[in-house]
Amino acid sequence: MSSPAVFETDLKGLTRVHRGKVRDIYALDQEHLLFVATDRLSAFDVVLPDPIPGKGEVLTRISNFWFSRTRHIAPNHVTDYELAAYVHDPDDLALLEGRAVVVKRLRPLPVEAVVRGYLVGSGWKDYQRGGAVCGIELPAGLQMASRLPEPIFTPATKAAVGEHDENVSFAEVASVVGEDLAVQVRTLSLALYGFAAAHALSRGIIIADTKFEFGLNEAGQVVLMDEALTPDSSRFWPVDTWRPGSSPPSFDKQYVRDYLESLDWNKKAPGPRLPPEVIERTAAKYREALARLTGGA
Repeated sequence: MSSPAVFETDLKGLTRVHRGKVRDIYALDQEHLLFVATDRLSAFDVVLPDPIPGKGEVLTRISNFWFSRTRHIAPNHVTDYELAAYVHDPDDLALLEGRAVVVKRLRPLPVEAVVRGYLVGSGWKDYQRGGAVCGIELPAGLQMASRLPEPIFTPATKAAVGEHDENVSFAEVASVVGEDLAVQVRTLSLALYGFAAAHALSRGIIIADTKFEFGLNEAGQVVLMDEALTPDSSRFWPVDTWRPGSSPPSFDKQYVRDYLESLDWNKKAPGPRLPPEVIERTAAKYREALARLTGGA
């Protein structure tokens, strides 16, 4: 993962249908899309001007690691199609190496499926205001980074680039997608988190929280999509530094968030430039998360 950073892509002969905070998505045919993980980094829902070299490759490898190991819990959108079947330009193929995957087309569900095992971030703020997160009452006396009695499903709206996700109740999700789908998403999310959290703990990492995205295939089946349990979509804490009462150092983009919090920035676009040392430290944290979680797999 020593290739130059990739901030955005413009692939020859393919139509880009979406540019998200991190991923560029291209149409391939009626049934498949190309997901490209760039090295863009977003914080506070703003895409920062400086990429993190190698980040997209780390995200792809970690997602693929989880996708391959969680099929017994939920089907996912990954296919075994080779990039060369769709991408014919040699330079584009080289650019995409390690950071792109051919996936099935799905109808995305309009919800961020968040699972929390520990109390931090917006969940901690909600708890401080009223003792609950997304309408789920929690025991009194919890501290920042406290482990919850059991993991909870705390969904959020899916915001557009530059806008902020908002925590919502399960009832609000059910009102949008229907009770049956909402229950399926909650059940799958909690099962995926439980499986991954146990594996990560055996590798010295606490998954404090994470978010999943799901879509429906042509048969109406709920399918895991986008990314899974990466440093972009999760909070990873080293077990040996976790203590309730403070947020421990992490193997994710929290390091960048902490740096940005020290600046006089209103958390609106355009985002500030990152110093070289912050870029390199962040890249190193992503690489360490990959090494710990996958053991080189």
